[in-house]
Amino acid sequence: MSQNFIKFWFPVILWMSVIFWMSTGMFSSENTSHIIGPLLHYIYPSISPQAETLIHGLIRKTGHVTEYFILGLLFFRAFRGESLQTWCLRWAIYAIIGVALYALSDEFHQAFVATRTASIFDVSIDSAGGFLSQVAMFLRNFRHWKLLNKSPA
Repeated sequence: MSQNFIKFWFPVILWMSVIFWMSTGMFSSENTSHIIGPLLHYIYPSISPQAETLIHGLIRKTGHVTEYFILGLLFFRAFRGESLQTWCLRWAIYAIIGVALYALSDEFHQAFVATRTASIFDVSIDSAGGFLSQVAMFLRNFRHWKLLNKSPA
């Protein structure tokens, strides 16, 4: 196995494995509610069941965005490889496509897990995380480029 593969693609595969593991029944809504519910009641003892359900759902969807945001960054890094160029639209597009395809495969996997449900809505949330990671990469590199090309006053 080449050093470049290990350096750039192994983190992508490792993070995909983490996402796959988090798609198991262990991280179903029912199971995470046993952790998040008591925590919410500790922080806010008089929380209503509706508010608890809403916050639990928001925390779970934020987790989706975060997981796939990280995957998008790792894909971008892998596509960039050893290049001296800091940003390229092609790498960003490839990263978004990679995230979307993995999100689809993740939902397909969840269709076979008894305590999980497959949802095209979740694919869009996951893909949004990948898209946001590329926006962040663009803004980071645009800011860096602007600082480098700032003319002295």
